[in-house]
Amino acid sequence: MDDLNRLSVADFARQQKLPVVLVLDNVRSGLNVGSIFRSADAFLLERLMLCGITAQPPHREILKTALGSTESVDWTYHAHTTEAVALLKQNGYRVFAVEQTTHKIWLHDFMPEHHTPYAFVLGNEVDGVGDAVLALCDGAVEIPQHGTKHSLNVAVAAGIVVWEVARKIWEG
Repeated sequence: MDDLNRLSVADFARQQKLPVVLVLDNVRSGLNVGSIFRSADAFLLERLMLCGITAQPPHREILKTALGSTESVDWTYHAHTTEAVALLKQNGYRVFAVEQTTHKIWLHDFMPEHHTPYAFVLGNEVDGVGDAVLALCDGAVEIPQHGTKHSLNVAVAAGIVVWEVARKIWEG
């Protein structure tokens, strides 16, 4: 790890974070939650908001895939995703669902504004982002897909969105 110049947990805490929050809306798999923690660590995200039935650390499945990132990434739990989204909006975040909707922005067309904090809501593996939550969002981003399936695993979708948004913020 020393050869890779990886940050310690203490050094990670002191780093300036990417102004991005991921909101997990009733994500049922602890393995997916752990994978999302790792992506949040990899891209220095501000934090995760775990909502509803989403498992929270310490949870065996989360710890299995998070590989220690639950110690570096800040997170909070909220019983209702709508309350988490309302809190973010009150604090100046632009909130977007990662969802397939008729009114969406293709991810490659989404252009984050500088000095604007963002939150992205990722939904349940079967039901997606809840309707009440969608109604509170500023919009939706969709990842283009060209195969026979109509959805991606939520942890994979999180990684794709975070990479694309981080890349655009860093290049901007």
